[in-house]
This record gives sequence, C-alpha cells and structure tokens, in this order.
Amino acid sequence: MILWGPPGTGKTTIARLLAQAAGYEYQAISAVFSGVADLKKAFEAARMRRAAGQSTLLFVDEIHRFNRAQQDGFLPFVERGTVTLVGATTENPSFALNAALLSRAQVLVLNRLDEAALRTLVARAEAEVGKPLPVTDEARTALVASADGDGRFLLNQVETLFSVAIDQPLDPGELAAFL
Repeated sequence: MILWGPPGTGKTTIARLLAQAAGYEYQAISAVFSGVADLKKAFEAARMRRAAGQSTLLFVDEIHRFNRAQQDGFLPFVERGTVTLVGATTENPSFALNAALLSRAQVLVLNRLDEAALRTLVARAEAEVGKPLPVTDEARTALVASADGDGRFLLNQVETLFSVAIDQPLDPGELAAFL
C-alpha cells in the first residue's frame, strides 16, 4: 500500500493502526535516513519474525526518496510475503515510484484535514490534557487556520500552548506573537 498525501494527514498513524489491527509487528524506516544496509537489516528481521510465525508491516516513510534500484529491492520481499509494505510519500507515486512496485501496491490518496477535523484534534488534545487551550475563540480559529490542513503542525502548536503558563486567554495578535 502506498499512502500519498501532504504532511500531517496521518500517513504514519494509519500504518501504525493497520499493524496493530492486523496483529503485525510494526517496523519503520525512513528513506531520508536509511540506505541499503538498513533495508537488508529490516528484511532480515522480518524474515526471522516470519519464520517464527509473526508478520511484519514495514512502513517506509518518504519512500519516493529511494532510487529505482532500491525500490526494486522491495519486490522479492513483498512477493514472498516477508513484509507487508506500506510506503508514505508526499510526491505523486506515478512519477516518484517505479512501475513494478506500483503494480503490486494499492495507492490511497490522503487530503489535507478540513477545519472540522482540525478542530476535533484540538478538542481531543484538550480532553487529553484535561483543560481548554488558553486562547480566545478568535485565536482558536486563527490557530486552526494557521495549520493549513496539517494535523501534526496543529498538534505541535497546541502542545506549545499547553507547555507554558498563560494567565489569560490569548487573542489572535498575542497568539501570533507567542507562536
């Protein structure tokens, strides 16, 4: 499976949830920081788990960063069932991934989160912390708008707001100066 979408839309979270729901071992690598040696280690670990009866979901973040030959290296392990591959990319897979890999994968397109989804993230963060964000309603609207559909960016901003002592709710101008 290839998850294609902008940053902060839940690609990594989806992969983790899939592994958990299927009872698979979750193993993640980043194409930005990994090379052939890292892939070999990941495939060997998955092979050993497979021999012991445990399946592996291999999550490859920024899979489009691997060159065509490295992408070809996934094929035998996917075809043998050594790993269930879930790749994440912000680039159009039709141009960024080789045809052999694409022919063996389902591409799911993720979109930027809408305002309602972003507001839900804020509400869940508030419930988790057990208190409301120290912002006015207008500042909350500005905060959600500033995320531009990126849930991770929004949650980082929310975490920053919760990490400091704020005496009174911030208005949009104060929020902008604070963040």
